[in-house]
Amino acid sequence: MSAAILKRISDFSSLVKISHTVFSLPFAVIGFFLAVEHNNGAFDYKIFLLMLLCVFFARNAAMSFNRIVDRHIDKKNPRTQNRDIPSGKIKVNYAYAFLIANIILFIATTYFLNFLCFLLSPVALAIILGYSLTKRFTFLSHFVLGIGLSLAPIGAYLAVTAHFHMLPLLYSLAVMFWVSGFDIIYALNDTSFDKTQGLHSVPVRFGVKKALIISGVLHVFTLFFIVGAGMMNHNGILFWIGTAIFAFFLFYQHYIVRPNDISRINMAFSTLNGFSGLILMVFFLLDHFFIM
Repeated sequence: MSAAILKRISDFSSLVKISHTVFSLPFAVIGFFLAVEHNNGAFDYKIFLLMLLCVFFARNAAMSFNRIVDRHIDKKNPRTQNRDIPSGKIKVNYAYAFLIANIILFIATTYFLNFLCFLLSPVALAIILGYSLTKRFTFLSHFVLGIGLSLAPIGAYLAVTAHFHMLPLLYSLAVMFWVSGFDIIYALNDTSFDKTQGLHSVPVRFGVKKALIISGVLHVFTLFFIVGAGMMNHNGILFWIGTAIFAFFLFYQHYIVRPNDISRINMAFSTLNGFSGLILMVFFLLDHFFIM
């Protein structure tokens, strides 16, 4: 593979922040294995691979669309002006081609899963792409992002069973509140800038102190739904250990990000939330395979 191709792959990986897949992928895996359990333990490698591809293509589409529609805003913001499109590393027409390719690949992949997933694929795309426009008119944009990522566990469950169930829905609700909460924390980075541009967010609407309180309340709801899912599924001790670690990381980010000190936002956003999702997934799987 030539150096030019490798560089182009690296550029597009940077465009869509591949590493941030850790926010949705662990819960997609949890949703998948819940479905396997409800499907008499029948594990299908093909379905598992297709599910992973759906997560990959959907997230690529969402992130590339976000970077395209926000390119003029990003260019004005000192924090984001070095992103791939504003800096000229990736041309806009290439980003559009990448977006269209991932939309097509996502819809095509759902077709090979089952008809329900294929039928719902435009709805999923509308939510995950539409999020990028919402901060222009509502401070509820964080919740739209949360809804978008919350599709991961229920979508993975549908990929296996082609029908809805309360248990993955509880995990979806947990993801919605979790993501909404930490996205509010991340938005603190741009509170002053967003005000000058007429953009909306919880910190802009309510201020830093109240925004952190709202984020904390949302994360309490996150734990409520994870605990509820664990109780409904009669999970074992390993799951509850993972939940306790998840809760520790969840509350620790609120300890290190204060109204008078937001210098560690990136640690809270990327490191703590990334690890917490992965840890919950690992302990869920250990509990699933070694206890149940």
